[in-house]
Amino acid sequence: MMLQLRNAKPVAEFNALRSTAMSPGEILGVFASLTRRRLAVIVLVFSLSVMCGAVYLYTAPAKFLAQAELLIDTKKSQLFQQQSVIGDIAMDSAAVDSQIQVLKSENIATSVVKDLHLTSEPEFVGSKPGLVGTILDYLLPSTPTSEFDLQQRAVDTFRKGLVARRIGTSYVIEIGFLSLSPDRAAEIANATADAYIVDQLEAKYQATRRASAWLQDRIQELRQQASTAERAVLDFKKENNIVDTGGRLIGEQQLAELNSQIVLARAATAEAHARLNRISDITKHDITDIDNILRSPDPAVADALRNEVINKLRSEFLDLANREAVFSARLGHDHLIVVNLRNQMFEIRRSIMDELKRIQETFKSDYEIAMAREQSIQNSLAEAVSQNQTTNQAQISLKDLDSKAQTFRALHDNFVQRYMESIQQQSFPFTEARVITHATRPRIKSQPNTILVMALASASGLLLAFGVAMLIDISERGFRTPEQVESELKTICLAVVPLLGADAHAPKPAAAERSDRVAARHLDQSGVLFSVVGSPFSRFAEAFRTIKVSIDVFALAKRNKIVGVTSTVPNEGKSTVAANLARLIAHAGGKAILIDGDLRNPSLTRALAPQAEIGLLEVLSGKKALADAIWSDTATSLAFLPMVAKARLSHSNEILASAAMKQMIDGIREVYDYILIDLPPLTPVVDVRATTQIIDSYLFVVEWGKTDVEVVERALGSAPLVYERLLGVVLNKAELNRMRNYSGDAGYDYQSKYHERYGFED
Repeated sequence: MMLQLRNAKPVAEFNALRSTAMSPGEILGVFASLTRRRLAVIVLVFSLSVMCGAVYLYTAPAKFLAQAELLIDTKKSQLFQQQSVIGDIAMDSAAVDSQIQVLKSENIATSVVKDLHLTSEPEFVGSKPGLVGTILDYLLPSTPTSEFDLQQRAVDTFRKGLVARRIGTSYVIEIGFLSLSPDRAAEIANATADAYIVDQLEAKYQATRRASAWLQDRIQELRQQASTAERAVLDFKKENNIVDTGGRLIGEQQLAELNSQIVLARAATAEAHARLNRISDITKHDITDIDNILRSPDPAVADALRNEVINKLRSEFLDLANREAVFSARLGHDHLIVVNLRNQMFEIRRSIMDELKRIQETFKSDYEIAMAREQSIQNSLAEAVSQNQTTNQAQISLKDLDSKAQTFRALHDNFVQRYMESIQQQSFPFTEARVITHATRPRIKSQPNTILVMALASASGLLLAFGVAMLIDISERGFRTPEQVESELKTICLAVVPLLGADAHAPKPAAAERSDRVAARHLDQSGVLFSVVGSPFSRFAEAFRTIKVSIDVFALAKRNKIVGVTSTVPNEGKSTVAANLARLIAHAGGKAILIDGDLRNPSLTRALAPQAEIGLLEVLSGKKALADAIWSDTATSLAFLPMVAKARLSHSNEILASAAMKQMIDGIREVYDYILIDLPPLTPVVDVRATTQIIDSYLFVVEWGKTDVEVVERALGSAPLVYERLLGVVLNKAELNRMRNYSGDAGYDYQSKYHERYGFED
């Protein structure tokens, strides 16, 4: 199976911290583990942060905050708003916030600076107070500046010290100022409130003055427009002969009068026609029928008999008729007197008939006159209607012109009224703001806040300390725990070999004793390579027993006599592991041989048999027999085949992959139960890759906390055949006391107790 390269993760809990599935207890455990690992760094950074906070409190100058309160009186604003020419906006929440920005504006700041002559005070135009200001003055000495620069500097300082905020959701604004002097702080806070009120009054006065000037120009313009519009109305009336009296047009009055006259004329014509018809009915009768008419006239003839002449003749006729009736009865019907009376009656009848005909002609003349008058009025009415229709069409345009003239005139009158109000307001300005609380001298300092500064320093110190500790942990690219080895390399960690102390390096034997050993080809028994035998009850020796058990268990499944020991880079302790493992196996009774297979750097030979003159190369070349080259260990009966490099070898991989090497190994396999070969590292040379034909399994040594994870992964990934035959990893040179801090389950603490109980030595 090919090992996949991945980014190194030296501390797995940092990845776990990003997971939302972790419980609070697990998170606390991660930070507790980090604290144990980096306690010195955390304490140092935290102490420096707290010390910085204390230094700041000691060097920072004390500042005092004085506060005044302003009320934005909305009722007063509403009282004057109806009379306002400039149309003030009603105060709401946003308007109050806007007034806070006005308080912080440069105009207010400049006004206060000028009123209180702040350009002459060092606090506003001098250097910054405290240690920082002293250092800046020393590094950047100030030069004489102009009056404008002094004022701008004072304004900037003032705006930095000004504090303006709204109290809750009320219309009260709190004005505060920070100063080195408590009296000066109160004075400036009150001056700021007064400057704001004056600024509001001035702003309203200027706005009203500008409105008055604009109104005056607008009034002149509207007056001209109104005059022009009214003149256009008069000219249009003149052009269209439109005349009105009393608010009504003459044509309309004439039409109304003609309508009244035509009604009267028609009534008069009907009356004249009726009289003519009645008189005509009378004149149609025979003269002999007049007697009946005269004696009992019907209502239709009564109007005609009202004539004075006819009434006189009728009276005479009636008198003669009475006499004729009397005499006729007395004297007889044919009496001369009676006949004369009848003749007189006949003449009266004729006179009445003549008079009736004359009246008929009069009535006929009256009827004709009435008819002529009605027709004349009818013609006048038709003419008036026609003329009125023309006038109505022109009146549409006239109404537009008149409406325009009235509009301009109304606007002119309204603007004149507003102009008069603006003149009055210029002499009576008002503002909605008023001071409800004057600033007084503060009794205690406001800055710096000792509790707040120390709390921030402590909190930031803790955050920074843990941040630095995490960065240090993340920057460490080495393996720290067996779990990390198994997680990253996907293989088992056989054992954790502790780092030996300085007392493990025993002194070398005397020269005479050393020469006797060389003559007998006995291995050196000093130093760390003999620790597993010299300290059999140590954790160091127990770790190698664990490796031996793993080798034996692995041999149950397949052939595992020949074990190659290698590492990623030099100085990881692979030779130490190989020597101590071989000695432990031999000391336990196993028949074992240790071969120095590092042809380019035979460090194992230099440590165990530095005086050897015959070794692996001589055996492979056939110059010497294997028995002549083997050295032995008197304490464990371990056989050792050294590597004597008399010259630098350029093709060492070819030697390890040669048939002679395989033949020699096959011969050794028949004699020994355990064959351990100390191989070169994987990264510098390719020799290990050439040993896959002779090695049954590989033991991979990794130095604790030093060897980069990515380098190890890359080395194993470049040698897939080695990785496939990997027996496991030995985590070497482990500092167990520190290693406990990297273990999430504190298993090493329990392991330490167990070792102590069974009498193991550290």
